[in-house]
Amino acid sequence: MISRLVMARVENRIERQLQQFVYPRMLIIDEMGYLPLSREEAGLFFRLLSRRYEKASTIITSNKSFVDWGEIFNDQVLATAILDRLLHHATTLNIKGESYRLKEKRKAGLIGSNHKTGVVTPTPHTADEGTFYSDEQRTN
Repeated sequence: MISRLVMARVENRIERQLQQFVYPRMLIIDEMGYLPLSREEAGLFFRLLSRRYEKASTIITSNKSFVDWGEIFNDQVLATAILDRLLHHATTLNIKGESYRLKEKRKAGLIGSNHKTGVVTPTPHTADEGTFYSDEQRTN
């Protein structure tokens, strides 16, 4: 979504692209904060949320607490403005515990953890295509 907004700004069609994201009655944004946003990207995200504010529903998932959102947007003031709009009429759910993905990998024996520190450590396994530590990181 963010890359589409950036490309639209570059191609001088940002208003049309913003409208496409404003139109849906519900917009779901998964994994907010997985990667930090540049100032330009954060500004575009703010523009989008400002247009959706009090007009349409937005669901955002994140593993970052609200106090860490300044890091996501590289600007604490902008993060506060975004959170102000998001939280004004919001219902927030704080789910604590191990992530579903990590829980499944632990069950499969792909990872272990130090229960005292909560640190997750990869457990190497051998497969036909080589040794791998996760779905994302493979070595041969």
